Amino acid sequence: MHILVIHGPNLNLLGEREPEIYGDMTLEQLNLEITQYAWKKGIQVECFQSNHEGAIIDFIHENRKSADGIIINPGALTHYSYALHDALKSVDVPAVEVHLSDIHSREDFRSISVTAPACIAQISGKGKMGYLEAIATLVRHLEVF
Repeated sequence: MHILVIHGPNLNLLGEREPEIYGDMTLEQLNLEITQYAWKKGIQVECFQSNHEGAIIDFIHENRKSADGIIINPGALTHYSYALHDALKSVDVPAVEVHLSDIHSREDFRSISVTAPACIAQISGKGKMGYLEAIATLVRHLEVF
């Protein structure tokens, strides 16, 4: 099984950016934890981060034939990127949206996700554990289909 883990804008600054909200784990540390967890389950993950909407969309398109699932933290793109929503819908690859913080208990605008409807699930507010839960969610989904 091959899962894409996509991190959107500003996630490259994990560990520095608002640690009271996002924690002190760096993106590299997060990717290592995700990769090790997946490896123990026999799953290959490919991690990607970009601050550019088009680069994320291109990555999804380029990997649509090789990926079995997508875990995506769209960052702020969550709240306005209909292009990302359409990219997720346009590929035949199930996706799970993940957020480190609880987007539903923050500013009002953060509780609205235009990308979640293109996903099979949304996990929010569980920190790094949300990514691990997303792997399990994708595995269960793929076993059914």
